[in-house]
Amino acid sequence: MENGSRQWRFQGNKRLSLTSAISLRGIVEMLMGNLSTDDPRPTIPLGNGDPSQFPCFKTPTTAEEAIVDALHSAKYNGYAPTSGVPSARRAIANYLNRDLPYKLSADDVHLTSGCLQAIEVALAAITQPGANILLPRPAFTFYESRAAYENLQNTVAMVVINPGNPCGSVYSYDHLELVAETARKLGILVIADEVYSHITFGSTPFVPMGVFGSIVPVLSLGSISKRWVVPGWRLGWLATTDPNGILQKSGIVESITGCCNITSDPATFIQGAVPQILENTKDEFFSKLMGTLKEAAQKCFDGIKEVPCLTCPSKPEGSMFVLVKLNASVLEDISDDLEFCMKLAKEEKVVIIPAGKR
Repeated sequence: MENGSRQWRFQGNKRLSLTSAISLRGIVEMLMGNLSTDDPRPTIPLGNGDPSQFPCFKTPTTAEEAIVDALHSAKYNGYAPTSGVPSARRAIANYLNRDLPYKLSADDVHLTSGCLQAIEVALAAITQPGANILLPRPAFTFYESRAAYENLQNTVAMVVINPGNPCGSVYSYDHLELVAETARKLGILVIADEVYSHITFGSTPFVPMGVFGSIVPVLSLGSISKRWVVPGWRLGWLATTDPNGILQKSGIVESITGCCNITSDPATFIQGAVPQILENTKDEFFSKLMGTLKEAAQKCFDGIKEVPCLTCPSKPEGSMFVLVKLNASVLEDISDDLEFCMKLAKEEKVVIIPAGKR
C-alpha cells in the first residue's frame, strides 16, 4: 500500500518545537549555525556558562583523582538508587550544612543529571492543573521553556536565581529574607537556583536561600558544574531545605521521588566520586577561580564603556555573566539584539545571547 494512501496516527510534539525555540540551547544552536565556515579564526563562545572551554579555568586535580579512584574501586559500575548513591547524598547534605542554621540529612538530597534536570524535577513536582511560577526577568531561559512545556498557570512557587544569571547580581541577606517573607504571605514555595553558589567576587557574600527555610519551604538546586569547572560531568542536586516538613506534608517530596523514579540518573561513578571531590578540593583553588573571574568582570565592564552602543548598568559581582544594554539606534542595519547577535556570530565568530531571549 502506498505511503500516500495510508493515514499515519503519529506526529511530532509541537509543544517541544515551540518551547525549544526559547531555550538557551535552542538559541545557542541557532547562533552557532550562523557562524561563517570560511573564517579560520577560532570561535569565542560566550553564550553559555561553560568555563571549561577557556584555558584560564582548570578543573582541580583533586576532582579528577576522585573520578579515577571511583572507577578503580569497581563499586560504581551498576545502577544507582532512585535518588542517588547514599554516600554522595550524605556528602552533599554535609556540604550544604556548612551554610545553614539547621542540618539536612541524606534523605533531603536528590541527585540529578546536572542542575537542568534538577529544574525539570522541581517543576514536574509542583505541576498540577492551573499551576504556574513567578520567574525573574531577565532570567535563565530554561525556566520559561520548561514551564511552558509543563503548561504551568496558577502561582504555586517563585524562582530565585542567586548569584544571578544573566545579571551577575548577588542578593543580600536582607533581600532574601524579604523574598522569604513575601513567599510565606503568598503561601508559595521558593525554588532557589544556586548553581553559581559561592561564585562571588564583589562586596556581597553568597547567602543560600535555605537559610530562610524556617520561614518558607525551599527547593535548593545546585551542582558541581560551575564551581569545580566540570559542566560536562552532569552532577547536580535538588535539596528540600524545609525544617518544618511542609514539603513532606504537602506531598512535594513524594512527587520529587516519583519523578526521580521515571527519569535518568547521573553516572554512578560520578556519584561515587562526590564525597572525595567535596572534601579534598582546597580553598586555594576556589580563591584562584574567584580572582580570575573578578579580573575578567572588571575588564569586561571597562571595555564595554568604550563601545558607544553598549551600556552595562552594573558591574557583575557573581556568576559568570554580565548583562549589557544595546542601543541599536546608533547602528546600521541592526534592528534589535537578536539581529546584533546573529551578525556578531557571522562576522566576528563571537557568540553571545540576546537579552530579549533571557
